[in-house]
Amino acid sequence: MKAVVITGVGQLEVTEVPDPKAGPREVVVDVAACGLCGTDLHILQGEFAPTLPVIPGHEFAGVVVEVGSAVTEVAVGDRVAVDPSLYCHECRMCRLGRNNLCERWNAIGVSVAGGAAEYAVAPVANCVKLPDHVRTEDAALIEPLSCAVRGYDILRSQLASRVLIYGSGTMGLMMLQLGKLTGAASIEVVDINTDRLATAKQLGVTATATSADELDRPKGWDVVIDATGNERAIQDGLNRVAKGGTFLQFGVSDYAARAVIEPYKIYNQEITITGSMAVLHSFERAADLFATGVLDPDVFISDRLPLDSYAAAIEQFKAGEGRKIQILP
Repeated sequence: MKAVVITGVGQLEVTEVPDPKAGPREVVVDVAACGLCGTDLHILQGEFAPTLPVIPGHEFAGVVVEVGSAVTEVAVGDRVAVDPSLYCHECRMCRLGRNNLCERWNAIGVSVAGGAAEYAVAPVANCVKLPDHVRTEDAALIEPLSCAVRGYDILRSQLASRVLIYGSGTMGLMMLQLGKLTGAASIEVVDINTDRLATAKQLGVTATATSADELDRPKGWDVVIDATGNERAIQDGLNRVAKGGTFLQFGVSDYAARAVIEPYKIYNQEITITGSMAVLHSFERAADLFATGVLDPDVFISDRLPLDSYAAAIEQFKAGEGRKIQILP
């Protein structure tokens, strides 16, 4: 089969690799679509604990074409979205129910072969069948949505919160959509990319700006979410949290990124600083939300490119052009 292979730091190629085979409790998926994500850039940079070479692609959906000998939950021909998370179920964090913090955490498309290929293998436990009205290609959006659902699990948002989101890429826009569902009183979005801000406006944001200084909120926001991973945005966001508010680090930063906190302010104003790591008991809920139409795929997906265009797609993603870019193997 044809697949993208990250062969070394900053190096990738589209090449032929052996067809995957399903183990007893695994399935082989004919990949319909695979989304690009900031994590893919980090893997290409040698970060996010990858072991190279690896086939990337942790956001994907497709059609089951082979099932393992012990698989009864799905059948050949079923359309599925795949949760990429792989846990050991044995370490302390797994036993505490915090599987996303597994001491042996792995993921399809991060540490083992992923969906940037014609076919991919997944445990049957990670597959969620799609309802008839959901297009298979669109369902690759369920994985990033499940990360956003996890983010709101962490926030435990109250009704009528004032929310500020840094970044109007795919994840920032998803956090915007979920913020509306949680009953936020206002949601404002900051981004230096005015084209992306236009999409936030289309989705019904309260206000947009290229700097939080342009927004009339002198006492700050109840909830500040960084969906960029950019240390300048993070630093600015930390300074915008209102008394009793929460800052959520949602975007994936470079390992070297640093920000300064003010311990007295955190103590005196009871500010919470927290993070959200990938997916935890949120994939099925995201699939259910997706099936209700919480996201319009035609708004979120800006480009669908062939597998041979993966390198160009990565460059487009790095340049901040478009929204969600998908590869169609």
